[in-house]
Amino acid sequence: MFVLALLVAVQAASSLVNVNNEADKNRPVTKVINLLKDMQIQLQKDQKEDEEVYEKMACWCTTNDKEKTAAIADAESRIDSLTSSIEENSALSSKLNVEIKNLEQEIAKNQESLDKATSMRTNDLADFNAEEKDLLQSIGALKSAVTVLGKHNSFAQVPSQTLINMAVMMQGQFHKHAALIESIATPTERKAVAAFMQSPSDYFDAETAPASYVQGTSKASYAPQSGAIFGILKQMKESFETNLANSQKEEMEAQESYQQLKAAKETEIAAGTEQRDTKTQELADTDSALAQAKQDLEDTRNSLAADQEFLQNLKETCQNTDAEWEERQKARQEEIVGCGEALAILDSDEAHDTFSSTFNFVQMKTSKTDAARDQAANVLSMAAQKYGNPRLSQLATTVRLDAFEKVKAAIDEMIVDLGQQKADEIKQKDFCVGELNQNERAQELKTRDIEKLEASIADLTSNIAELEKSLETLKGEIAEMQTQTKRAGEDREKENADFQQTIADQRATQKLLGSALEVLKKVFDKKALLQMKQEPAGPPPPAGFKKYEQSSGSGGVLGMIEQIIGEAKQLEAEAITGEADSQKAYEQFVKDTNKSVEEKTRDITNKSSEKSKCEADKTAAEEGKDAALSEQQQNMNENADLHKACDFTLKNFDITQEARDQEVEALRQAKAILSGAK
Repeated sequence: MFVLALLVAVQAASSLVNVNNEADKNRPVTKVINLLKDMQIQLQKDQKEDEEVYEKMACWCTTNDKEKTAAIADAESRIDSLTSSIEENSALSSKLNVEIKNLEQEIAKNQESLDKATSMRTNDLADFNAEEKDLLQSIGALKSAVTVLGKHNSFAQVPSQTLINMAVMMQGQFHKHAALIESIATPTERKAVAAFMQSPSDYFDAETAPASYVQGTSKASYAPQSGAIFGILKQMKESFETNLANSQKEEMEAQESYQQLKAAKETEIAAGTEQRDTKTQELADTDSALAQAKQDLEDTRNSLAADQEFLQNLKETCQNTDAEWEERQKARQEEIVGCGEALAILDSDEAHDTFSSTFNFVQMKTSKTDAARDQAANVLSMAAQKYGNPRLSQLATTVRLDAFEKVKAAIDEMIVDLGQQKADEIKQKDFCVGELNQNERAQELKTRDIEKLEASIADLTSNIAELEKSLETLKGEIAEMQTQTKRAGEDREKENADFQQTIADQRATQKLLGSALEVLKKVFDKKALLQMKQEPAGPPPPAGFKKYEQSSGSGGVLGMIEQIIGEAKQLEAEAITGEADSQKAYEQFVKDTNKSVEEKTRDITNKSSEKSKCEADKTAAEEGKDAALSEQQQNMNENADLHKACDFTLKNFDITQEARDQEVEALRQAKAILSGAK
């Protein structure tokens, strides 16, 4: 009776689902059994797929954990290095700023001293010029007055207008040089001068002189007074000349002192300016390196933060995967056993297979007589032989052949030539010493420039190599993350397809079994339902595994069908939840990866810019070095030319000078012999 009722129920359900299809000839219970067998096969297949997913996930976890841990260690090491570099450059920058400020203060102080000395010198020179002009005018006027008075026997013979002019001049000089006049004229003399200035034309005329000057006296009695006037004028002239000479001497000494001070200050200013410019350039280089190090530090920290966040998410995901793997293994085994038990009960029936495989959650993861003639010729010949001078030898022959006057003229000419040669050698020696010293100094300075450029090139080369290494590492990390993102996208598409198929299968299963259950309930009028076993709620598993629900193998066919329907509904609901969780996990993974890629791309841009600047600076330094080496080669060539032209002169200077003197002496002896032969 039970079999008959079950057959009727299954047939009714089949007729509702397959109205336009061929009627199902299998018995309904067989479909349930086949359903259980397919579930058992699917469970074994799912177990194998779980093992593959877990192996992939474990590989992904191990690879990314190792890579991110190494990247974090490298970033932390670079942060320590950059922090140390920033501290050193900051300290050096502060030190250079203080040194530059001190140099600028020293330069300003020296310039202020020079300007003050120049201003004082200008004022003193103006005062001297005014005083000199005044003294020259006064000396000229006094000299004219003394000359005029010296031409006459007495003042009475001097024209009246001349005396008036003289009085006016004396009055002006007495007023202008009152202190000097007071020191060279006695009170009596000053009184006489005052009387003269009051009435110059009548002062020496007794008949017309004022009563105050001629009371009971004769005209001749005024002669001493005229002598006093003349003496005062002469003494004033001499005193003014003496003062002028002293002032001129003092002015020369002051000018010489000023020039010495000026030269010393200018030397100090030039030296200070050179030091300041050198330190300013060093400061600019230091500040540039400091700014770049700060930028690198910021970029490295951002990259480190992104890697740390990624690693944290990775560890959480992998830990959840390990825990879920153990639970899935246990649950899957229980399901397989349960299906086996159910099949043992319904081994004789076949059922329509409506269950299909579910989905997988997988996420995958830089130089006179003949005797006299012969004697003179012998002297010249010996000198020519001794000093190797062909002109002396030629002159000796000329002495034997030519007249004495012509020979003596030739001797005089040769003496002049030898003197000129001697002077030229002295000049050449001075030139050589000076040029060699200057060349040596130029080579020393250029060597310093070359050493600085070589050091700069070495630093830049090291920086470029380090940047290239960092860029290569960053690019490699980005490429790996992009690959992982692509793989994750592919896995996501596969998971979604599995999800869609699972939903369709579960709904078809629910419909089929629902119809069968309805028929069976009518036959047996049985309304009691078996209690479904529920799994405790919890956080959804991480991406990588398919959702599953334990199957039940107890309670009879009706209970099993009812439980299968419930499980199908639960599987559908959990599949929807799992799809949402997988999509969310995928989106979070893409977001984290894109953020990390963005940070590393920004770091690549900054480091590429820094690398380009270093390469440009290196090219400029190499060009500067080539230019400096070329200039140094020119200095060395010039030095070689100087040695070629100067070494013989410098090495044999004393010898050649002595030889010149002895040649001149030989020429003079020959001339003396020829002169005595006349």
